[in-house]
Amino acid sequence: MGKKKLRAIDLYSGVGGWSLGLRMAGINVVASYERWGMANETNFKNNRHQAQTVDIRRLSLDELPTDIQIVVGSPPCTQFSYSNRGGNGDIADGLKDIIKFLTIVDYLKPKVWAMENVPRVAEILEQELLPGGCLRKFKHLNLKSHIVNMEEFGLPQKRQRCIAGNFDFELLESYKSATHKCTLGKVIKALAKKKIVDPIYGIEMDRADLRDHVTERALNSEEERINMASKTLHPVYNAMSFPDRLDRSVRTITATCTRVSRESIVIEDPTIPNSYRRLTVRERACLQGFPITFQFYGSSYGHKLRMVGNAVPPLFSYFVGQALQQRAAEKISALSTHAESLRAPVPPAEDASPDKPGAHFPKTRTFRFAIPSLRLKSGVRFDLANVVRKDRVDWAVEFYFGTPKSIQSIDLAALSLSAVLSRIPMAISAQVHSELEKVSQFVCNADIGNMQRVWSHNGVGLTRPFMLLDELDERGSEMVKLLMPYERLTQELVGNVLLDTYGAEAIKLPGLLKLANNAALILAGLIIGATTNAALIKHPQKAAILLARAAA
Repeated sequence: MGKKKLRAIDLYSGVGGWSLGLRMAGINVVASYERWGMANETNFKNNRHQAQTVDIRRLSLDELPTDIQIVVGSPPCTQFSYSNRGGNGDIADGLKDIIKFLTIVDYLKPKVWAMENVPRVAEILEQELLPGGCLRKFKHLNLKSHIVNMEEFGLPQKRQRCIAGNFDFELLESYKSATHKCTLGKVIKALAKKKIVDPIYGIEMDRADLRDHVTERALNSEEERINMASKTLHPVYNAMSFPDRLDRSVRTITATCTRVSRESIVIEDPTIPNSYRRLTVRERACLQGFPITFQFYGSSYGHKLRMVGNAVPPLFSYFVGQALQQRAAEKISALSTHAESLRAPVPPAEDASPDKPGAHFPKTRTFRFAIPSLRLKSGVRFDLANVVRKDRVDWAVEFYFGTPKSIQSIDLAALSLSAVLSRIPMAISAQVHSELEKVSQFVCNADIGNMQRVWSHNGVGLTRPFMLLDELDERGSEMVKLLMPYERLTQELVGNVLLDTYGAEAIKLPGLLKLANNAALILAGLIIGATTNAALIKHPQKAAILLARAAA
């Protein structure tokens, strides 16, 4: 007679990533609890256990099953994620779910328990367990928290998470040596074949039977440009590859992302040369450690993305399940040995139509992109941006420098351009003025009055914002070359601009050394930006609009 399986419950269960991993590890998940109905349907049909749709904050303790040895779960992380990014996350509200989770653990008194959340939570748990903290009453639960990178356990994704619990974390760490590396390219290649072999679980399936592998339309030129800029030219965050590299794991799969978000993973479309696309739902699910047989019963494409992105990767929860049972690393079977138990539920989920490119955007759609040749890392950059007002849209070049905690700017309209240009050496004066004249002529001939209509897809026009950005990029590159040999002069001129703007406080500005070391680039941006803004203000279309308003 076999050893009796440990009984577990899964709280805040989503689509059942915890449950699937524990089930493969030989644990009997008797019930799960989640407030989102579609996620519960997905969990129930795939994991075949009781999945209750309930607000866990209101769940009565006497409704819980008895004789439970394991409790796992993932309280919502939204509030903690937002607070970590400097947003409006309500930590106190997020803690309510953690308190409820620990209250259930305290009530059921399982042998072991584990909770997953974003890395930020480790710091919050440590703080709130101190005297006076809201979690102090749970100190007897022997809570320990660790930050893990699930990539180290074989997940083809750099996914850092806080894992808290009372189990042997050193044992969990010992499993890393038994895992195998998987890459984005391996997943893409595996799912492109007529006879598919799951890159993680070894499950075989005909291509025609695979669900949620409908490819989106390739990115159009505007989407491609925005994706590239947001990844490679972000003003604050580190640069990313574009397209994403196939020879490594991917960054964190998120629950929400648009066709033009920095978080979107973009690959070259294997079927269309020189084009790019986002990942399919199935590709994301594989990168999240779900077998190709797992079905996502969402009513829309967005619902399915949310299901995948919010889930605990079952590949990782499988190893946690082994640690919860104190199983030695050498006794853990490969994930491929569970292929037979991972049959797809019947009926399978319906495919959802992928997102389409935006046909129209709000008329107030914002534009802000760094001029590539006039950008440094750490937030020092010249942006082309629009400023949407109630009765008009203004376009301008803006300059920012400093640090993330102390961002500074200079109003280029107030720059004494003639004073700066009077100091330019005679050897390059004609060339400098020629470059600035090219900027002025481009702006004068551009269809600036309709540029916002083109950008928001609400009308036609002859000039797209990226056309102006590209012109400024080219002029900036040439101007930097001209000014580069004059290091001391450019440093002096940039210093004068700072003194004119900030006065005696200029010496206290953050990032001065960076400005000094890159003075040629900064000066090039200042004079090109000031010239551009002057030309935009004097643009004939703008004058015509003002006259029409005056006549009305």
